Amino acid sequence: MEKVLYTARVHTIGGRDGVSRSTDGRLDVQLSAPGSAGSGTNPEQLFAAGWSACFLSALRIAAGHMKVTLPASTAIDAEVDLTEVGLAVRLRISIPGVGREVAQQLIRAAHETCPYSRATRGHILVEFL
Repeated sequence: MEKVLYTARVHTIGGRDGVSRSTDGRLDVQLSAPGSAGSGTNPEQLFAAGWSACFLSALRIAAGHMKVTLPASTAIDAEVDLTEVGLAVRLRISIPGVGREVAQQLIRAAHETCPYSRATRGHILVEFL
């Protein structure tokens, strides 16, 4: 087994219309089903936030290896579709001032190392825009 770097512990009650709280108290969110009148977030939004944050960190690591400076304005807009058969993801990546070819190399490298990308590879459709 690989060395564990971190373990997130979250307790959820009520499903999509419930509450999720982390054991360390840093996460405490009300949940609402997508499209409902509820005021909470939903698992797809949390997944989009987690993947885009993780992917941006993987981009930074890839840029360091390639000796490319990522601008502070580098950003990812993530879209997660909930479909009848699963999930689909689109990551719109903006790396201002970096040429298209270099940006594509960075994205490929990050997709190989990002834990979210690795965990979902072959299981959901992922598009990079």
